[in-house]
Order: sequence, then C-alpha cells, then structure tokens
Amino acid sequence: MPTAPNTAKASPPSSRNDLHASETMSTENNENLFAAIRAAFPRDLDEIAIETDTGLAYSWRDLDRATAMMANLLASLKIPAGSRIAVQVEKSVEAAMLYLATLRAGYVFLPLNTAYQSAEIEYFIGNAEPAVVVCSAKNFGWISKIAFKAGTEHVFTLNDDRTGSLLERAAHQLDFHTPAAMKAGDLAAILYTSGTTGRSKGAMLSHGNLLSNARVLKDYWGWKPGDVLIHALPIFHVHGLFVALHGALLNGSKMIWLAKFDPRLAIEKMRGATVFMGVPTLYVRMLGEPTLTREAVKSMRLFISGSAPMLVETYNEWKQRTGHAILERYGMSETIMLTSNPYHEKDGERRGGTVGFPLPGVGVRVTGDDGKEAAPGEIGNIEVRGPNVFAGYWRMPEKTKEEFTADGWFKTGDVGKIDKRGYVTIVGRSKDLIISGGYNVYPAEIEGYINEMPGVAESALVGVPHPDFGEVGVAVVIPKPGARIDGEQIVAKLKAQLANFKIPKKCFVVEELPRNTMGKVQKNLLREQHKGLFG
Repeated sequence: MPTAPNTAKASPPSSRNDLHASETMSTENNENLFAAIRAAFPRDLDEIAIETDTGLAYSWRDLDRATAMMANLLASLKIPAGSRIAVQVEKSVEAAMLYLATLRAGYVFLPLNTAYQSAEIEYFIGNAEPAVVVCSAKNFGWISKIAFKAGTEHVFTLNDDRTGSLLERAAHQLDFHTPAAMKAGDLAAILYTSGTTGRSKGAMLSHGNLLSNARVLKDYWGWKPGDVLIHALPIFHVHGLFVALHGALLNGSKMIWLAKFDPRLAIEKMRGATVFMGVPTLYVRMLGEPTLTREAVKSMRLFISGSAPMLVETYNEWKQRTGHAILERYGMSETIMLTSNPYHEKDGERRGGTVGFPLPGVGVRVTGDDGKEAAPGEIGNIEVRGPNVFAGYWRMPEKTKEEFTADGWFKTGDVGKIDKRGYVTIVGRSKDLIISGGYNVYPAEIEGYINEMPGVAESALVGVPHPDFGEVGVAVVIPKPGARIDGEQIVAKLKAQLANFKIPKKCFVVEELPRNTMGKVQKNLLREQHKGLFG
C-alpha cells in the first residue's frame, strides 16, 4: 500500500499514536474544518480510504501523514497568516491532499479550473496575490513567469502521476502536525465564479460555511457506516471538492477515485459502491452503456445530480433503467448547497425537474422585481440566507453590498418558483431572461416544450438584439442520434402551443452545444454567436 509522498520516512509508531491522542485533546474547540474531518477518520487508520482507477490504495494513515507533511511544508515557508495557495493541477489524490493540508495549516485554498489559459491565470493570480502557486510541471514555464511577476515567491509542481517538486519537498517534512487553530468565520477557500458577465469574482468561503453545510448534507442524505462513494467529478469546483469530498471524509467513507470519467468503468465500480454524484452529462453518458442494468446498481443506495439542470427525460429514463430516482439538488459557488430533493420517503417524494426543499437551516424565498415576496407558484428572483452563505467577494466590497438585500438575503441571480408544497424549481438565470416587446420570456419554459418534441435531445434558448422588439429568442437544438429534425417545423409546433411573444424567431439544429467543464451550456457564447442575426 503506497504512502504519499512516496519517499516519506514514517515516524515511530509510538510517536504517531501519541500524536493522535494529543491532537484529539488540542482540537476539541478548534473550528478548523480539517480538525472535524480528522476526527471522523475511522479508528483503524490502516483501512483503505481511497482506491484509484489505476490500482493504488491509500489508507487513512496515508492521508493523515501526507497532509501533515504538506502542511509542515507550507508552514516552513513562513508565509503570512491568511495566505492564499493557488492550485491549477490535474485531478489526483495528492491534489486532494494538498487541499486538506492547506486547511490543516490554516491557509486559504484557491482552486483553478484546469482549462484556464494565460490571460485568466494572470487575472486570478494578480487579484488573489497568492503566496504559493502549484501547477502541473508541463505548465511551470509560463505559470511561474506570471506568478513571479505578480510577487508570488513560491511556485511548486504537482503532477497526476505522484511526481513534482511539491512532493519532493514535502518528503523531507515531519509526518505529524497539529491543525492550526481557526474560528468558524476564518477564510478557508476562495472560488472564482465563471465570469460570463464582467470580471470573475472570488467567493470567500469560511471554515464554518463549509463545515455547517457538510454536516447538514451528512444527515439529510442519510450517510451511513459502510457507504462507499464513487468520486468522478473534478476537484476545482464546489461539487467535487466540497460536496463529494467532504461527504465521504466526514462520514469516514471509502472513495473509489476516478481521475477521468469513463461511463463503462463507473458502472463497473458501482458493484462495490453505494453513492454516486455527477452532473447530468455523466448520467446521459452512462445511459448510453448497455451494461447499465438494475443488476449492475443493486448495491447502490443514492444517485445525486447537480451543477446543471437535468432533463426530465433523463431523470425518467434513469429511473426506468435502474429503479433509482436521481436526487437533484441546487447550490452555487457562493453558498455551497441550498436545496435538495428528499432522501427519506417520510420527507416527501423526489420530483424530477425540481431541486427539492430548502435544506435545514437554509432560508430560500422568491421575490418580485418590487422586492416583495412572491405567492406560491409565482416566478421571481431567488434569494437565500443561512450559515452556508459566503462572507462576500474577495476585495469587492461594493459588489458584495450590491448582491445582498437590506435585510441580509443573498441575491442568487437565479429565477424560479416555490410551489405550495415547498418544492423549488429553477427557471433560469436572471441574466438569461429575455424581454421581448416588453414581455418576460423564461428560456427554461420554451426549452421544456422543445425538449418534448420527437427527435430532440436537448435545446437552449437565448435572447439576441432585435430592432423592433428589443430582443427576441433564438433556439439552438441538438437532435437525438439518427433523428432528422427541422428548425422551421419546431417553430411551427411552438406557435400552436405558446403565446406569440414566446416563440423564437429562429431555430438552428446543431450537433452539440458549447459547455463548460461542469456540463452547463454556455449561453453567453450562443448569444455572442447570434447577436448580429437581426442587424
């Protein structure tokens, strides 16, 4: 069984045992998220904690020792309290350990999407001013130039094959470390939003934000002894880094670690797992595999989906094929998870197309443009509050103030409704709202009608400038494999179903929609592509 880093020298067993006893005593009142995660480790530290798709196995002792060594390395750099540790690396267990080590040492973790290029990295490093940057060795040349120019003193490499200068340096550190004493309000991570409108904003999340949400989800989703999670998501995003990782660690549960998602492999691994978290695209890809049967998922108890809307058709097909109703939930970078369909039957049924109820301790309301709370079933602006809601945007006090109401609710930017039973449904983003001739058009409504038409796999509706109406809708549609569909016929069918102001002026049939790494359709790119359509 490997230990990471590979070249670490283990301290004598007696000193490690003494360490665990002293750590328990010294972290009882410590609100460091890592202290809570460490306290949840199984009593037998030699049990397997993570099993990778390449055949490696990491014990809980490996996690404890490796995170201690990385934390000691960070502490040895003598960087100021509150320093940011910016990380752009491929998914690996060691990358997850670096995140945990950053928490353990009391610094601030800054994950960066692996798709970001030089201009984006230059902005993030310039804005966050990290004390440490960690990148893949293949990118060291250009990233280190940007980092050093911005004043960063320490740049390390970390690769997905257990190599890199970070591990080489950490190998010389002691393998025990007492978690830094932190308060619940202390900053734990900064996550930059996608930045589709204006500059990207760094959402500041505290130890208390992350821990409170993880504990609520542990109870609400029925985590239990013996659960095994298939971790198939990226770890630069809320879903994979916080929701999935924290869920397993806080439950002391083993993870089956997939560095890259492979639908056939994921299905194969389900025979030894109980929980799977994914984005809708992953479920669509698994539905394309003949090996997805009720027999293949008989040991699974829970499938969770989020980060992008799931088509009701996908939800229904999954339920028919596997017997499992996917649990859809709703969250965002600024708040972690906000709502969830129920896990326990006593709490209600899971409804496809909705994101369930507000989580315990989380407030969710829908308001009109006048700021007054909307009646049940009325569409409006979604606002939230709770211990999971972030402290604000990094170095943007004015923007932070704009995004909160006078009575302290965060304006999510999402548009939705809450029915009489309390189920929340997301209609779209406020920035996606189309105002055509003075009438509000909600893209999700029209997309729902288009998606139900024969031969349609998925659709997206965007607003583009129009000389008479201000803006009008343009539909972009993907056909199902082998299907032949016609854009003009789709528009004609909609005219028989919807008010005229809701009808898209054009409908294009394409092979695929532009998406980000989490599977969300990038409507800003579609708007840009078609903005000159009507002069």
